[in-house]
Amino acid sequence: MDELDLRSRAGLPDALRALLESYPRDEWEAHANFSGLVEFWLDRHLMFRKLTTALNEDSEAVMDGKMDVEAQKARLSRFGGMLVQQLHGHHQIEDMHYFPVLSGMERSLERGFSILDKDHHAMDGLLERFTTGANGVLRGQVEVGAFREELLDFDALLSRHLEDEEELIVPVILKHGSGGLH
Repeated sequence: MDELDLRSRAGLPDALRALLESYPRDEWEAHANFSGLVEFWLDRHLMFRKLTTALNEDSEAVMDGKMDVEAQKARLSRFGGMLVQQLHGHHQIEDMHYFPVLSGMERSLERGFSILDKDHHAMDGLLERFTTGANGVLRGQVEVGAFREELLDFDALLSRHLEDEEELIVPVILKHGSGGLH
C-alpha cells in the first residue's frame, strides 16, 4: 500500500513540512498575510469539521434515544447536503486554481500538491459513499448505527486531509502572500 495514500498516512513527509517549521501553526493568526484568504480558507475547513461533528452527534443522539429520528433526518438532509456540495466546490477551486498557483510559488512542494490532488480523488469516492449512506438513512433503508460507522471513517479521512492541506498550503501563502490566488 502507498504510505502517502490518504487511508494509510499519519501526515505529510517531513520534506513537505519544511515551511511549517518557519511558519508554525500557533503563529499563523499573527502573521501579516493571515487576514483575508488564509483566514477565509481556514474558516471553510472549520465549517467542514463542524458539519461532520454535528452529523456524528446527531447519529449518536438517535442511537442513544435522545433525538427523534425525523429530526435527525431533517438535519442530515440539510447538513449532509451542505457538506457534500461545499466540499465538492472547495476541492474544484483548489484543484483548478489554488494548487497550480501555489505549486508554482514553491516548486519544492509540488509533490505535496500532487498528494492533495490525489486525496481529492479519493474524497470523491468517500463523498459518494457518504451520500449513498445518508440517502439510505433518509429512506429508512440504512440503520443510523451503520451510517455512523461510515461517517466516523469519512470524518477521520477528511480530518487527515484537512490537516495536511493546511500544513502545506498556509505556510506557502504566509511566505508568498495571496497574490494570484484571488
